[in-house]
Amino acid sequence: MTIIHPFIVHAAGIFSSVTNPTKINSSSGEGLFTFLGYIFKLLGVIAGIYMVVQLITAGYMYISASGDTKKTEQAWNQIWQSILGLVIVASAFVLASVIGRITGINIISPTIYGPQ
Repeated sequence: MTIIHPFIVHAAGIFSSVTNPTKINSSSGEGLFTFLGYIFKLLGVIAGIYMVVQLITAGYMYISASGDTKKTEQAWNQIWQSILGLVIVASAFVLASVIGRITGINIISPTIYGPQ
């Protein structure tokens, strides 16, 4: 008899179900594409978190510049680059989703059909 901790069961419901990519019909190659999809999503989340941290750091640099024009300019450059990076990462996912809707191909979470 296996006892599962209630928090683990509850957490699985919060974060959705996770399937092992190596167990998904590996003969048709679907597991590889599912795994790569998970990796790209993870990289997008990591990039977004990094951009937000950079934005917060730049805001702190701006506040602590104390009127020094060089530090203020450096902080504004970092703020601008952080916002631009966040827009680029978000627009990549939006663009992939829009192209997927237009073409009928789910680019974000592909379904690969192979021999049965």
